[in-house]
Amino acid sequence: MTEEVKNSPIEDFDWEAYEKGETKGEKSREELTKTYDESLNTVRDKDVIEGTIIALNKREAVVNIGYKSDGIIPVSEFRYNPDIKVGDTVEVFIENQEDKKGQLILSHRKARAARSWDRINEALEKDEIIKGYIKCRTKGGMIVDVFGIEAFLPGSQIDVKPIRDYDMFVGKTMEFKVVKINQEFKNVVVSHKALIEAELEQQKREIIAKLEKGQVLEGTVKNITSYGVFIDLGGVDGLIHITDLSWGRVNHPEEVVALDQKLNVVILNFDDEKKRIALGLKQLQPHPWDALDADLKVGDKVKGRVVVMADYGAFVEIAPGVEGLIHVSEMSWSQHLRSAQDFLKVGDEVEAVILTLDREDRKMSLGIKQLKNDPWEDIETKYPVGSKHTARVRNFTNFGVFVEIEEGVDGLIHISDLSWTKKVKHPSEFTEIGADIDVQVLEIDKENRRLSLGHKQLEENPWDVFETIFTVGSVHEGTIVEMVEKGAVIALPYGVEGFATPKHLVKEDGSKAGVDEKLNFKVIEFNKDSKRIILSHSRIFEDEAKGEQRAEAAARKPRRNSGNNRRAAEEQPMLNAPLEKTTLGDLEALAELKEKLSKK
Repeated sequence: MTEEVKNSPIEDFDWEAYEKGETKGEKSREELTKTYDESLNTVRDKDVIEGTIIALNKREAVVNIGYKSDGIIPVSEFRYNPDIKVGDTVEVFIENQEDKKGQLILSHRKARAARSWDRINEALEKDEIIKGYIKCRTKGGMIVDVFGIEAFLPGSQIDVKPIRDYDMFVGKTMEFKVVKINQEFKNVVVSHKALIEAELEQQKREIIAKLEKGQVLEGTVKNITSYGVFIDLGGVDGLIHITDLSWGRVNHPEEVVALDQKLNVVILNFDDEKKRIALGLKQLQPHPWDALDADLKVGDKVKGRVVVMADYGAFVEIAPGVEGLIHVSEMSWSQHLRSAQDFLKVGDEVEAVILTLDREDRKMSLGIKQLKNDPWEDIETKYPVGSKHTARVRNFTNFGVFVEIEEGVDGLIHISDLSWTKKVKHPSEFTEIGADIDVQVLEIDKENRRLSLGHKQLEENPWDVFETIFTVGSVHEGTIVEMVEKGAVIALPYGVEGFATPKHLVKEDGSKAGVDEKLNFKVIEFNKDSKRIILSHSRIFEDEAKGEQRAEAAARKPRRNSGNNRRAAEEQPMLNAPLEKTTLGDLEALAELKEKLSKK
């Protein structure tokens, strides 16, 4: 506190002597100095006292503390209080009563700091409103100078609405409340939002009390998220969900509204305590289905834009808020299961045909394949039985190959119709998915929309010729290519395969033939329908032995009559004749077959 200045006159002062220039003795001078000193405040270095601002400019403030000289303090130390003016009383810290220039050195910042911690705690206890200077930004908020202490102002505590530009607050002096103090680490948290929340809370109670469903209010867009828009209704926040922004599809609320935009909204719902308020924007506009052309009907063509894609189909917006679904099955006449993304993508402009229209339930189904002719309507004309075409292999099964001649026209090649000669165990041995294959139409199933096709029918059936070559009893050279459980597979000339059981693989020396052995084989069975040839190697030398035995028996048997002798004589050459080996070159037809097979 400032001490009382003693200004009372000296009663025994000799004014006449003073006017004549006469001076008193040494004792009087000491008394005069003592009197002068007593008229001033007694100060000590490091003291904190109060002073009065007697002059002020942009750089400095002159402060009188009742001392023999005035002190100067930089104006920057008062930046927390931009309203400082001449005549204000401020606390100062005595740094030095007299420097080398005889100047009194004061500091307002140190005076504040000396008592700051006590002031901060007092402000928290009494819930006081204090002033602070926002020095700079920091992570998550701002740094505020309060009583010389750096306090933290969280971004969420600056205002009741989200802050988009923090830099606009730097350098400002604002009012705050102390909300938290960490005594151990000397951390202080302040809030500006707390000052206005009390006032807003009162406004909020008044607004909430008047809320009713269906009420239309004006609000301001406060925040935009991916799922909706928060609207400030004048101290109370409500949410417009993204689905309630527009009757049409909205990918993000920013497509419909902008920050700080004012708009009318309708109250859809709120909880019992009215803390959560659901708002609507689209409800203030008529439903697009109600404005849909009354003449629109099934079979009409419409144009629209693809707004949503799914595996099962595409949603097409033909008018704002009016959508129809094109199911993937209505995108192509093809029966192959495919994803809708193979045909369309978001943003595509398409033309479609209305397949179903339900105005009451506001549903519509569309189709685009209907814009093309159904290929099965004239299937008998376009793909008659016996006609030849090129198809694309789509899929395999154990029993055949599924192919597509054109979009929507599928067919099956049975595994038995792939080759005349080769025994195909699985279609993948013969062709591959995506490859082209020549086919011939064998049968048309219009009801089930499926063609029976063949590949081998494009060539002549070589088994008609093989029937004349591999006659029963004829001998041919063959190679054992595979041993199986019940015998062996033998490769014969012209790409034909035969089969021999184990007992027919025994050689003349008693050993059994093995894989890759090349031997002569006799045909013991030929079946053109089942394309089966049964062979035997052992039958060759067995039949030779039997023939010799019969010849010997006939020679030992006496002649009974001329007739018998004549018949025996006719049979003898046949028994003694060598076994015939057929060759393809001996027959003109076989030569032609050989040439065809060679070309193939």
